Amino acid sequence: MSSLGLTLVHTKYALLETARVPIAVIGTVVFPTLAFCLFVLPQRMVTSNSEFATGAIASMVVFAFMSAGLFSIGLDLADQRSKPWAPYLRTLPGAPGARIAGLVLATLAIAVVAMIPLLVVGGLFTEARPGWANVLAGIGLVIVTAVPSLLIGVIIGTTAGPKAAIAITQVAMFLLAFGGGLFLPPIMFPDWLDAASKVLPVRQAREIVVGAATGTGVPLWAALGIVAWTIVLGALAVWLYRRDQGRRFR
Repeated sequence: MSSLGLTLVHTKYALLETARVPIAVIGTVVFPTLAFCLFVLPQRMVTSNSEFATGAIASMVVFAFMSAGLFSIGLDLADQRSKPWAPYLRTLPGAPGARIAGLVLATLAIAVVAMIPLLVVGGLFTEARPGWANVLAGIGLVIVTAVPSLLIGVIIGTTAGPKAAIAITQVAMFLLAFGGGLFLPPIMFPDWLDAASKVLPVRQAREIVVGAATGTGVPLWAALGIVAWTIVLGALAVWLYRRDQGRRFR
């Protein structure tokens, strides 16, 4: 079987495994929309302005992909490494990256589903009215810019045990979400926090997706930052995965 075929097989079974725990699917799908209802909808100044509302919805879509990448990949990988099945899979002749790629594709599929109720609620209860071209550009770019968050999930999953991964993921999500301007617009940040925030991959993803959705353009610094983070985190994830021998694989 080719690497692509093996990746699709892993994707299929990752989705089936997730579907067997309905509350996990419901939580992943509902959480971003719930955060939007609690943090954005009460702010009349934001919801009544088309540009502000579009930016807020785009920020929450970035949050949906970030949280899915951190929790689904990070916790799943950490849990798999603690069980005998994952070390056994690594003894088989199939490409080792296919399992990770399958998990990434399954996570992206669930994140896309989580985006739908968020867009519906945003369209119904705010004045956001972006053009279809902007919406499609934003959806495409949010998938591309989610790669660094997915890689952070891979790094957490290959370096931490199941219990430690939960704590690390929660701290990482808190820092990236607030530091990246997903819950509070960066315009409210003091200068020092704004400068520090621009270094984070989530802030760069937010600026790219918001720029595409509102039609204000994609900042060059954010695009270069995402590329740099993808290369660095990708190289680190590959190195850590190769170094990791699993608890029962040694």
